[in-house]
Amino acid sequence: MPEAQAASRGDILRTIVAAKRREIEALVPRAGALERSARNAPPARDFAGALVRDRVAVIAEVKRRSPGAGEIRPGLRAGDLARSYQEAGAAALSVLTDRAFFGGSLDDLRSARSATGIPALRKDFVLDPVQVLEARAAGADAILLIVRILEDGPLRQLREFAESLGMTALVEVHSQGELERAVASGARIVGVNNRDLRTFRTDLDVTEELLPLLPPTGVLVSESGIRTGSDVARLGRAGVHAVLVGESILRAPDPAEQVRLLAAHPRAERP
Repeated sequence: MPEAQAASRGDILRTIVAAKRREIEALVPRAGALERSARNAPPARDFAGALVRDRVAVIAEVKRRSPGAGEIRPGLRAGDLARSYQEAGAAALSVLTDRAFFGGSLDDLRSARSATGIPALRKDFVLDPVQVLEARAAGADAILLIVRILEDGPLRQLREFAESLGMTALVEVHSQGELERAVASGARIVGVNNRDLRTFRTDLDVTEELLPLLPPTGVLVSESGIRTGSDVARLGRAGVHAVLVGESILRAPDPAEQVRLLAAHPRAERP
């Protein structure tokens, strides 16, 4: 990879976070209205409960594009896609709501959730409580919290605030240090991102190396780099509860059939 390209990829997370902070500034004046909508929203579905089963649960993603992969499935219809995922055995949904970098929206979240009976994760770059209110107001059952972009105090506060609204927090890590911070913050569901956001390389070994460090009561989701049934079977043998899969599903000629193939693998109990 050319040095300039590596540098631009290494900076993408910083660029996204800066853009999110500008979005938050524009969102803050609406906090009161969002809180009323969040408090009056239908009850959240049980995201955590959906992931604990005797098979590896599949969290199937609704995503049009990404900074690393470019266009993936730009013309998708979120509701139709989500419905096909559920019919194929997906346990939950992950919906990208960032518009500038991923082509998503809160309308995608609303459409996907209303078309199904399974829980939906708002996948975005959450930095402020107003985004948590926005997520619940739009029907999200869970939010993503990325340890790498949050200090310890906000990490705990955002998780607790989400839970006070009935939602679940999926706390994402990539290293042992980040996992230790996630556990110290009280996270119950940890997502291990197998992709190094500095290099964009993926390696399922990351999940297998971090899994033994998670407390026995924790729920682990493996994210990124999961392409085949063999990948899911491997993670299931290690005791992983769930996989979050986007690109390999979305690039398949029949995304629902790909979900069906990934959702057929047993999960072993952790040693």
